[in-house]
Amino acid sequence: MTNGIGKSRAFSEFEDLLPVMADKLGGEGLIKELCNGFELLMDKEKGLITLESLRSNAAVLGLQNMREDELVSMVREGDLDGDGALNQMEFCVLMFRLSPDLMEESWLWLEDVLQDELTNTKRS
Repeated sequence: MTNGIGKSRAFSEFEDLLPVMADKLGGEGLIKELCNGFELLMDKEKGLITLESLRSNAAVLGLQNMREDELVSMVREGDLDGDGALNQMEFCVLMFRLSPDLMEESWLWLEDVLQDELTNTKRS
């Protein structure tokens, strides 16, 4: 699926940092950092990332160069429950989906976990 989000230079630079962050922080550390990013972008009263909160807080994450249509696309792309905003889970899922390298890496993590689980099950 293609969307306008990946075309933004600022967002692409942010996106490119996710695999680096994953390598440095590990899976749990990356999730913690994504949660911190969510909190920086969210509307403090609603506890969600709204278009307005994304627009006003995007500069905090270096996304100030995103166009209005890219911000709208970002919210639409990640809004899994259709409420017009992103909750923490939707934001994290969106960040993973928008980083092809990270998606590939997360499949490798999943395969490792499944292989470990399979090995442990056979020993029992």
